[in-house]
Amino acid sequence: MAFHLLKSKPVASIYVLLIFAIFYPSTAQLAYGGINCSTTSNFTDNSTFESNLNLLLSSLYSSAILSGFSNQTKGEHLNQVYGLVLCRGDLSPYDCQTCLNASITDIVSKCPYSSKACIWYTYCMLRYSSINFFSKADPSVLFDYTKLPELWQPQVSNDSVSSLIETLSRKAAYSEPTLFATGQVNYGAGNIYGLVQCTRDLAGNDCYHCLMDCASKIFSPEKKGSLRLILTYSCYIHYDTFRFYNESTIGSSTAPAPSIAPQTKGSGGMRNKILIVSIPVVAAIVIVFAVMYLYLRRRKRIETLQLEDEEVRSFETLLFDLKMLKDATNNFSNDNKLGEGGFGPVYKGKLHGTEIAVKRLSQCSKQGLLELRNEVSYVAKLKHKNLVKLLGFCLEKQENLLVYEYLSNLSLDKIIFERAGREQLDWKTRYSIIKGIGEGLLYLHDDSRLRIIHRDLKPSNILLDENMNPKISDFGLAKLCDQDVTQGSTSRIGGTYGYMAPEYVLHGRFSVKSDVFSYGVIILEVLTGTRSVVVQECSATNQESENSEHLITYIWRCWNRGRIMEVLDNCLVGQCPSEDVVRCIHVALLCVQRNPTERPSMASVMLMLSNQSASLPKPSVPAFVTQTGKYSTSDGYQKGTNNSKPSTSSSSIYSVNQISETEIVPR
Repeated sequence: MAFHLLKSKPVASIYVLLIFAIFYPSTAQLAYGGINCSTTSNFTDNSTFESNLNLLLSSLYSSAILSGFSNQTKGEHLNQVYGLVLCRGDLSPYDCQTCLNASITDIVSKCPYSSKACIWYTYCMLRYSSINFFSKADPSVLFDYTKLPELWQPQVSNDSVSSLIETLSRKAAYSEPTLFATGQVNYGAGNIYGLVQCTRDLAGNDCYHCLMDCASKIFSPEKKGSLRLILTYSCYIHYDTFRFYNESTIGSSTAPAPSIAPQTKGSGGMRNKILIVSIPVVAAIVIVFAVMYLYLRRRKRIETLQLEDEEVRSFETLLFDLKMLKDATNNFSNDNKLGEGGFGPVYKGKLHGTEIAVKRLSQCSKQGLLELRNEVSYVAKLKHKNLVKLLGFCLEKQENLLVYEYLSNLSLDKIIFERAGREQLDWKTRYSIIKGIGEGLLYLHDDSRLRIIHRDLKPSNILLDENMNPKISDFGLAKLCDQDVTQGSTSRIGGTYGYMAPEYVLHGRFSVKSDVFSYGVIILEVLTGTRSVVVQECSATNQESENSEHLITYIWRCWNRGRIMEVLDNCLVGQCPSEDVVRCIHVALLCVQRNPTERPSMASVMLMLSNQSASLPKPSVPAFVTQTGKYSTSDGYQKGTNNSKPSTSSSSIYSVNQISETEIVPR
């Protein structure tokens, strides 16, 4: 199944629909499943089909919030479009609305011209097509998640899981109209919890057969019962040894509507009149209070931004004149453009004979001023050889500009992911880059007067000077912590898939150990010359192939097979001591441990890299080795990633490791 990340385009009517949704940011984090965009059946801009699709998505969104499901059609003949949305049966209307908002935003962004597409989160799904798919069970797998057999509870037998899924499948198939069931079974050492669900357009018998087809995949010889989550076009199975579903909402969401008791002629008429008068009054009161609440909340947000603007302006010594910066960059000429950052383009300029880099924050990005505030408040106070130097900023005539020192070798990603660039980097230079990034990170975490968690550490945010010395940049997502606080949480998850720690992606929990995880991934990329999400299966030739996977998975398997030197970039073969390479990879594997408490601090990391006699603990299974599926180097987007070839696009809502966009829309 091909997964594609297509060039995004604005769909005005959908964004109008979703404007009010930004007032309802969710605290629950959405676990992303998969997306399938058709490349063989497309429509064109301003076509009748596009108009019908916009109407369909709007209607599905509004009608499914309370019921959790809707399937509709819009248009006629060749321009007809069929659509379906489904929320998991244990979701509250609020969380259902949040998930549907995310799914519509993503499918519009990632499949802008597809006449057939489907997106799955673990909490909801959205599917549309120019072909009628209603009431037809399709067990084709969109996404699955595996837990390695050695990590699975040894006491859990396949018979226990199979029995639970069989029971729940029968229960769901005959629980119309929801086609949803949860339950648990005891296996001796504890409980197994399960959840199954079908799209509500299916007949009960079709639902049951779809779930049984999924179950057969779970217990196939190659999976051996390790598959814990499987999402298809028509049904869904999830089980684990902890209760992952919300029991408190299941009863209310599946209970039938109460029947209306017969009324006597006299009392019934009076009661109906009272209801006719009271219901509109109550509804009007609720609407008034809701509007007042939203107004006050938005006004408070605006006032907060204004206060932050005034705080930024207090750094008067760093203020630059707009005309001066326009002259320096030739009025932000495309010829001077160095690249595209997460919140806007970066231009090269020359000011008083000194080369500078000017980041022009996007005027349409509501996070632009917040990023400027972060950069000015943090970077201006930080002084270290491995941090980029902020020279100043400009707030004038709707322009938000940041001025940095210019670094001639640009960013690390432009070198390590191109063969011509990698050939410039011998072992000594790469090791120096690895240690330099670590020293900068150690300064942020422990040695500066501020404790900074970067949250978006990746090669494109590592700049190199003329001597290949690395400097950490882009503090737009950075978080400030008190010296005695090392972690926090957020409902606005921003960053880059491939470098984000699992606890941050899934739960919004960030800490200094989140940065350590990102640093470990960068070490592996510098040593292999390969992007973190697309590598070949373990072999002696570092060539792209059709059998690709996550870099951490690849290296972990080679590590266990005693073939770790095979992961080394071909450009380094014969140039470096094998014990130094093995030690660096060992440290990187410790940094990318699944459990943040098992990752070393940056102080420990630097000690392990600098002191060859320091003993290293044995790494356990790192994060992401439990994902299944192949990351195709030709088919593009799959499971939150896209291909390994460099891209200049920056329009994606999600940032993957070769795109510099770092903003993720609040859920």
